[in-house]
Amino acid sequence: MGSSWIGHSVLLLLIVGCGARPFYPLPSKLVDRDRLPIQTSRPYNVAHRGSNGELPEETAAAYMRAIKEGADFIETDILASKDGVLICFHDVTLDDTTDIAEHKEFADRKTTYEVQGTNTTGWFPVDFTLKELKTLRVKQRYEFRDQQYNGKFKIITFEEFISIALDAPRVVGIYPEIKNPVFINQRVKWSDGKRFEDQFVATLKKYGYGGSYLSEDWMKQPVFIQSFAPTSLIYISNLTDSPKIFLIDDVTMPTQDTNQSYWEITSDSYFSFIKQYVVGIGPWKDTIVPVVNGYLQPPTDLVAKAHAHDLQVHPYTYRNENQFLHFNFHQDPYAEYNYWINKIGVDGLFTDFTGSLHDFQEWTSPLSQGDDTATKLLHKIATLVSPYQKG
Repeated sequence: MGSSWIGHSVLLLLIVGCGARPFYPLPSKLVDRDRLPIQTSRPYNVAHRGSNGELPEETAAAYMRAIKEGADFIETDILASKDGVLICFHDVTLDDTTDIAEHKEFADRKTTYEVQGTNTTGWFPVDFTLKELKTLRVKQRYEFRDQQYNGKFKIITFEEFISIALDAPRVVGIYPEIKNPVFINQRVKWSDGKRFEDQFVATLKKYGYGGSYLSEDWMKQPVFIQSFAPTSLIYISNLTDSPKIFLIDDVTMPTQDTNQSYWEITSDSYFSFIKQYVVGIGPWKDTIVPVVNGYLQPPTDLVAKAHAHDLQVHPYTYRNENQFLHFNFHQDPYAEYNYWINKIGVDGLFTDFTGSLHDFQEWTSPLSQGDDTATKLLHKIATLVSPYQKG
């Protein structure tokens, strides 16, 4: 009787202990972990909203899949909830990628706001607290992609996103966008009077992100900060020296905060100005190589012009499906990667299919050519070393 009681007591203590805290700290809580560094010798593989060609975008599962598939950076869009919590979500409304329409308790939250000069109707994250947003479930944006994961994952916060990167088994960078800053600053107010951009940078600093491009600090925790709003990029330049990327939209779209045309912001004079604040540009790829009736036209001089100003070029977005591949690539995403990396000469690529880009880069790297494959090279080293290990 007594022995049985002791045994049950020990078991109960173990269960309570396991529930209270883990036996070992999370990797992100450890200092100076020995992890493989980020590669800097080839164009960056940027996981656009995670590996969202396979899993619903901006979810923890999509980001973890991207890391497993070889992403250099995981990319996200940062918005804010009604109570000022920074979240990872792309659209200004919840309609297209969540089950918000099924939540009858939120039916009266549907409204219309002016966003970038256009009246937009839907359910807006800025009208929901984080607790309310966590009751929603994310779904695939495109119907032709795998639907089996719809309804399985929640919206995550910026801090949860950062933890995913820091918990990776190797150094993985983050690539957050300050999304719709004009609209967010209009609709969300923080008690300390700070701006959206202040909260954004404070979160990065809280987790140790800082340092100029390729500095020792940056190499430990790589980050690119991106935005379509030049005013935001200039503002945060006074808050952090982390590298920034100026996003560039279609030729028909003016900047969301300064109302400047595409032609103005891609001029030599503007590049000379903005390079004081950013290390690169992130243009829509069809502005670099125009497309007519599904066929590529002669490239513009945008990449050459940016490189002449020492600006990197990280175009968006590369997708495997035939709906997005131009006819020149014969339904072959590897042909597209080959064209952009080896002919156009970009410095990074936003892709929905991280694994495909990683495989292409691995297969075409110098170590994968002829007799100098990684395996054969290691075998040669082992052969040379083995005589000295005897005796």
